Amino acid sequence: MITYVKVLLQSASKKKIALATGGFLALCSMTGYAGYEWTKETVTLYANGEEQKVRTHANTVAELLKEQNIKLKQEDFISPSPQAKIVDHLTVKWEASKPIVLIVDGVEKKLRTTAKTVKDVLHIQQIELRDYDQVSPNVDEKVQENMKIVISKAFPITLNDGGKQQQVWSTSTTVADFLAKQHITLREMDRVQPKLNEMIQPNTKINIVRVEKVTDVVEEPVNYIVVKKKDTQLEKGKQKVLSEGEKGLVAKQYEVILENGKEVSRKLIKTETIKPSKNRIVAIGTKPAPKMLASRGSNEAGEELYVIATAYTAYCSGCSGTTATGVNLRSNPNAKVIAVDRRVIPLGTKVYVEGYGYAIAADTGANVKGYKIDLFFPDKSAAYRWGTKRVKIKIIK
Repeated sequence: MITYVKVLLQSASKKKIALATGGFLALCSMTGYAGYEWTKETVTLYANGEEQKVRTHANTVAELLKEQNIKLKQEDFISPSPQAKIVDHLTVKWEASKPIVLIVDGVEKKLRTTAKTVKDVLHIQQIELRDYDQVSPNVDEKVQENMKIVISKAFPITLNDGGKQQQVWSTSTTVADFLAKQHITLREMDRVQPKLNEMIQPNTKINIVRVEKVTDVVEEPVNYIVVKKKDTQLEKGKQKVLSEGEKGLVAKQYEVILENGKEVSRKLIKTETIKPSKNRIVAIGTKPAPKMLASRGSNEAGEELYVIATAYTAYCSGCSGTTATGVNLRSNPNAKVIAVDRRVIPLGTKVYVEGYGYAIAADTGANVKGYKIDLFFPDKSAAYRWGTKRVKIKIIK
């Protein structure tokens, strides 16, 4: 019994010791943990704009981010630098960069950025926009992940539209695209060079020929036809108008092609008679003329014949002023002299010329052949008034 009690007392004593030891160790552990927590630094972390308070034993900003499972990329924004030491109440700002695609004149570039807007991206990339350059999306658009920013740099183009030339700025790739952006419409017959599907480069010359097809109606006179009829009652060599001719009128319709307003071709497609012409009818004499002298140089007094009479003066071109028989016409301006073909009328023959009067055949001439005579006049005005006539002469002899 005494032994049993002694065992119980020993057992109780051991339990107390164990409990005391456990409590001491727990107290030491709690004291150590409190000391550990007490040595942490308090940091304010802004991650992509979201604020959080962080207690950390990290030595640097880089270690802090690693603790927060933040994988820092080269293009990310971090302040202060990853190598900065952690101190109590430090403020750390981190913003993740976004992947974007930048395309400039068809050249693609992939990059990451923390820029807020498209305008900021262009500034960071040192891309300056000039007048007429195009950018999509708008420069004020906020940058989104995997956004595509397309920039087309404008270049000069020479445009000749229907003969009017000007220089314009363009970002187009083909002629068709350029015309569409310039709000230029081609009609069915218009021509453009280079062709619509061809690529354009800086200083390309685009030439548009405006082609039109129009109808032109022109009224034109039509000459009358001269109809000749033989007349046995009219002396041979004479003519008589029986009916005056009258011109007609036709309308001609043409198909005209214009290029830039100038006519390049004309095609007759229809003719319409507005007024018909009337023939001119002329009677031609067939009645034999009075009998001429039968033999050369054998004219007898009283004989009559018809001749063609022209006129000349003593001062005509090539004239000496002296006749073939020696008459000085310049000294005798009032002389009545005719030039003849001596085979028809011998020199020295006295004649009476209808409309001229009495004269003497005292001269010859290179152009006076056959039944033709040349009448002398003292001045050119009188010779001009005479002109050329068919007259009757009478041999006086």
